[in-house]
Amino acid sequence: MNFTKAELQKETTYKTSRSGGKGGQNVNKVSSKVELLFSIASSALFTDEEKLLLTDKLQNRLNKDGYVQVICDEERSQYLNKEKAIERLTLLLTKALQKPKIRKPTKVSKAAKAARLDSKKMQSAKKESRKIDFRE
Repeated sequence: MNFTKAELQKETTYKTSRSGGKGGQNVNKVSSKVELLFSIASSALFTDEEKLLLTDKLQNRLNKDGYVQVICDEERSQYLNKEKAIERLTLLLTKALQKPKIRKPTKVSKAAKAARLDSKKMQSAKKESRKIDFRE
């Protein structure tokens, strides 16, 4: 990953508003809720391939203007909410940029095949021994 929190903060915009929840009278006066907006398309931190990958993987997180939106209103402090929002964004971007391991197809070993066939023969013999011959 070729980006840091400081670089991300330079390219993000914040909107603040009043937050609900705990805080008493403070809730009605202070704008502590933070809405972080980050544009993948206009970012200089990522290559074109990474931008395509991010827009593809974060399609459901993009708003109609093409911004990734992260909202945080957990803390009473606007500063702490900004920090949490930027942490969430970095986590979101790093997870989206990770490439999954390619699965290598493997064959079933001869021993495993033999063991499976032996258990089938044992089960067959068990069932066969339970049969009653009515012809006698």
